[in-house]
Amino acid sequence: MPITLVAFDLDGTLAESKQPLLDSMGEALADLLDVAHVAVISGGDWPQFEKQVASRLPPRADISKLWLMPTTGTKLYTHRDGKWNVVYAELFSDEAKKQILTAFDASLEATGFTPEKTWGERIEDRGSQITFSALGQQAPPAEKHVWDPDFAKRKVIQADLKKRLPDLSINMGGATSIDITQKGVDKGYGLKKLRDASSIPLEQMLFIGDAIFPGGNDYPAKELGLKTVRVKDPNGTLAAIAGIVACLS
Repeated sequence: MPITLVAFDLDGTLAESKQPLLDSMGEALADLLDVAHVAVISGGDWPQFEKQVASRLPPRADISKLWLMPTTGTKLYTHRDGKWNVVYAELFSDEAKKQILTAFDASLEATGFTPEKTWGERIEDRGSQITFSALGQQAPPAEKHVWDPDFAKRKVIQADLKKRLPDLSINMGGATSIDITQKGVDKGYGLKKLRDASSIPLEQMLFIGDAIFPGGNDYPAKELGLKTVRVKDPNGTLAAIAGIVACLS
């Protein structure tokens, strides 16, 4: 079956962590939108997507074929009638949020991962997802890259959280983050929601990400049976997009 939709992780794949797309990536995605639908699925919330992706595409980009999926696909936005619209949003109850925040406090104390310096809030309520950023939401990319490059620190926190919150999904994302969502919510879940909303079968999707390995938050796409391409960084993604555009043109 031909590929009709290419889905991407965001941080580490399309852009550096929390940073806007470079012009070269915006142009590459515009080229790709000429020949396929494009989806972006990541743990960040809508304001982050708007800053990093939606506002960074050139005017020629056909954004009617762009599917933006914040908070691991528990929200979906499409562009219709001149504006971005929410297709759906699955939100946590206040009681569930309280339980998660309590578990985070206990887990961080138990595992002892307290960095010397943080930048901004460490825990962010994204409605359908609670995200822990070890160094804070505004940490400089250089600091984030060196804090936990092999995921070892977060694996310890993740294991402790899983005992405290057995009924929820706990996944590592970005360079320093842990994302908590409803049970069963991961990028595989989000991609199935995308299939239903777009009517594009999974067999016609390709997924590109930097964390396609067991325990990585992009791995569920591979487990779902999608064709996948693992990249090291946005430069690898640019090369992959150029190859896909050449094949599909």
